[in-house]
Amino acid sequence: MPETFFTSDTHFGHHSIIEHCSRPFASLEEMDEAMIAKWNERVQPRDEVWHLGDFAWRDHLRYKSRLNGKIHWVLGNHDRCSAAVKQQFTSVQEVFHGSINDREFFLFHYPCVSWWKKAHNSVHLYGHVHGRYNRTGELSLDAGVDPNNFYPLSFDEVITKTNDKRSSLDICPILQP
Repeated sequence: MPETFFTSDTHFGHHSIIEHCSRPFASLEEMDEAMIAKWNERVQPRDEVWHLGDFAWRDHLRYKSRLNGKIHWVLGNHDRCSAAVKQQFTSVQEVFHGSINDREFFLFHYPCVSWWKKAHNSVHLYGHVHGRYNRTGELSLDAGVDPNNFYPLSFDEVITKTNDKRSSLDICPILQP
């Protein structure tokens, strides 16, 4: 059965992201190859991947052709490409809110203080911040490659990580699901 994965901020083809985010790679080629290998190590061709923005600096389809899975793309601030390129992805949107594997999600490139169905156990996944913004005690998580050892997160990992955060909550009773 196909699995579901989440990731963000790969920045394929973006040389300056190595220095900007202190990524442990000596070159752009090393970074791109390592991230493609880690992606394909976890993701099988039939799997679904939700990429939460900043996919590639250029050559989007060259990178996409090397990655396993059906890629849903939630656009980020660096995602500039033609409509023809976007049509090659399974879906493309600015934001997603809905059910994935019978769990409610709010997927957006940016971290939010509040989101769709937050008070009803909806999980908010985001990118953009490259591991520099840790929202503790909420059902939100940075799905970017930088805080996740350059791997996509599986659905089960996301649920485990957000449940671990939720178990430490002291929620106002009005907001409990």
